[in-house]
Amino acid sequence: MNSEVKKIEFGDFQTPQSLADKILILLASWGIRPEAVIEPTCGLGSFVRASQRIFPSAVVFAFDINRSYITKVRSLSNGANPKLHAEVQDFFEKDWKSFFRMIRGDILIVGNPPWVTNASLGVLGGSNLPKKSNFQNHRGFAAKTGKANFDISEWMLIKILESLGRHRGCLAMLCKTATARKVLRHAWRNRFLVDRVSLHHIDAQEHFDVAVDACLLIVHTSAVGAASTAAVYPGLSFDNKVSTLGLQGEELVADVEAFLQLRALEGIPYYTWRSGVKHDAARVMEFRRDRKGLCNGAGEVTNIEDTYLYPLLKSSDLANGVLNPSRCVLLTQRQPNDDTGHIRQKAPSTWRYLNAYAEILDGRQSIIYQKRPRFSVFGVGDYTFAPWKVAISGFYKSLKFWVIGSYAEKPIVVDDTCYFIPCQTKHEAQFVCDLLNSNVCQRFLRSLVFLDAKRPVTIDVLNRIDLKRVAERLGVESEARELFVDARYYEKEQPLLVFEKRAGYQTKRFTSMQPTHARSTVGRRRC
Repeated sequence: MNSEVKKIEFGDFQTPQSLADKILILLASWGIRPEAVIEPTCGLGSFVRASQRIFPSAVVFAFDINRSYITKVRSLSNGANPKLHAEVQDFFEKDWKSFFRMIRGDILIVGNPPWVTNASLGVLGGSNLPKKSNFQNHRGFAAKTGKANFDISEWMLIKILESLGRHRGCLAMLCKTATARKVLRHAWRNRFLVDRVSLHHIDAQEHFDVAVDACLLIVHTSAVGAASTAAVYPGLSFDNKVSTLGLQGEELVADVEAFLQLRALEGIPYYTWRSGVKHDAARVMEFRRDRKGLCNGAGEVTNIEDTYLYPLLKSSDLANGVLNPSRCVLLTQRQPNDDTGHIRQKAPSTWRYLNAYAEILDGRQSIIYQKRPRFSVFGVGDYTFAPWKVAISGFYKSLKFWVIGSYAEKPIVVDDTCYFIPCQTKHEAQFVCDLLNSNVCQRFLRSLVFLDAKRPVTIDVLNRIDLKRVAERLGVESEARELFVDARYYEKEQPLLVFEKRAGYQTKRFTSMQPTHARSTVGRRRC
């Protein structure tokens, strides 16, 4: 294994001594007086040195999987400091619960665990991993794909908090801000005994030369009946709090105070939010037209039929309000299980093209392509080909929604970094878009969204917006009543009973006595 891979696998991004000193001084200023300081991944010992200076009466335990680092850390005691215990230890093999039970008095766990995901280590062939388990309890498809990916530090921090249990202690760890939030969500949802939680932003570019949002996460343990909230600060101090994040229901919100003011807008997602098409082969499946002709993502000119080509918008397009597509995408299916063999007869040039790039397409690693027709795509259905959509980028800080229609007589599709609602008419799409872009809905959305996240907007967030309640706030209830009855049109479901006077908030679907193709036309408007 080369040195760069080892650096990533073992989290070998050493904490600058100045940063370690500032963190320990901050903790001391807040009244932390530990009998024992523990660093589970000590590296070259920046936090060990700081602990010895700031908390001279505390016993310091330093662990690391790297033997040479432990040798260097042991030298900090000069062989004469019985309060420093440095030991070679694989974090994932240690019984932390038993270890914490052996310690009397307040504990401070401090450090900087690896900033790398389990998926990244898998690609690198690294072994510094916990035993495989669905510890976040994801279900079904989510357990097989992106949601099952996690930072190694996430697993470590959850393990420490879980092992501490009722022991009185303080955890203060450097990590990605997104990791800190995932740890807190897990802790609060699983009723860990944690309290007095705060996040303090740090400049990771300055300290570690990496472009990532990072923070110092501080959590106190042994609390009973504590609030599921965390104060967020701009730096290493307890001044100028910028927000309070917290758990509301089963999910985190970015601004608890703003959310509580607007929580009446949370409810039922009348429409089904969808992500765009996924193919995992942009160099093969995406194209641009220029003077040379149709060029694929690798810049190679090709000559295939238009039969399976559709205009494409990506996250960057929506984020910048670019609604005239400059790209197109090859969609081999209209439904997830469609046989792709028919392409051979309908579009022979396209079939030859796909076979020319078969090695790339057959080599796609995602489990979603397994046991499916060759050259499959994902995220397609009737909704993909709806004539109108209301769409938003998932990757950018812009929370603006856009109405998109057709281009060159074909429906515009979006990629899997975008989310959308399918609509039957332009009028319906514009009405929904206006609701979502309204001031009250935008304020509610901003209370939910973490703008520093890799993907700030998610389907989970969008599903919390109740468009009926937004319409009520804006005084357009009557128009919503007409349009929302067929909100699930593209799901082949029966019309919804919305704004039913007797129940007040009825969403019961019509019974199956009515054939699925016999759709109600009450209240539909056509443009």
